[in-house]
Amino acid sequence: MKSTLIAVLLAAGFAGATHAAAPAPADLDLSITYYSRVLTPEGVTRESRYEETMLRRPGHVWVERVLAPAAHAHEGHNKKVALKVAQHEHKHFNPVVIPRHVMLEKNTVRVEYIDAHDKVVVSIPKSEYDNVNFDGSWENSFYLLDPKLVAAMPLSKQVSKVAGARWREAEKNGVFQRVLWDEQKQIPLIIESGDRANTFYRRVDVKQQAGLSRAQPWTNVQNYAQREYSDYLD
Repeated sequence: MKSTLIAVLLAAGFAGATHAAAPAPADLDLSITYYSRVLTPEGVTRESRYEETMLRRPGHVWVERVLAPAAHAHEGHNKKVALKVAQHEHKHFNPVVIPRHVMLEKNTVRVEYIDAHDKVVVSIPKSEYDNVNFDGSWENSFYLLDPKLVAAMPLSKQVSKVAGARWREAEKNGVFQRVLWDEQKQIPLIIESGDRANTFYRRVDVKQQAGLSRAQPWTNVQNYAQREYSDYLD
């Protein structure tokens, strides 16, 4: 869920008042559920749902798709098949099932995918960001939504049941976006968007894990092979 809709709504005249500086962002281990529903012109309703885990540390964001056992088995089958293909053929690169590591170094964003099974690090150049569904924004990676855009959204009349979190809401031409924003942890707890005609609806639920993991999976790659995204192109 990107902040594109928020930016459009704010540009239409929903900017709020200037807010005080936010607290330093907290280290977080998160579980994130994504849900979407779309009504097609043919009258077909399509729904999708998936989950990810996320580690947020200073300068680092680690995102990993939660795969069901059946999905793991399917991926394992694909790996076995790949071993049988001719050496000159390219192995398929699937950025959905490989953990994504986003870094901020000297105000420069970098993204790579780390495959612990095959011990490979795949670097993604900026020119290929669209091909791995990465918008290049550190704010959208680290906070899930740009805090400046969230702070500019008008406060909602909806009452928050979470201490330290407030609802913000914007709507334009029947398209709405609502965000339950945790002011202290600097992270959305719920993101909702859709239209009043009920042709689409999207929701993101963010839950903090009980404790912080000591593992930093991006640090154990000294012996991994280094690859470029172009290595997987035909």
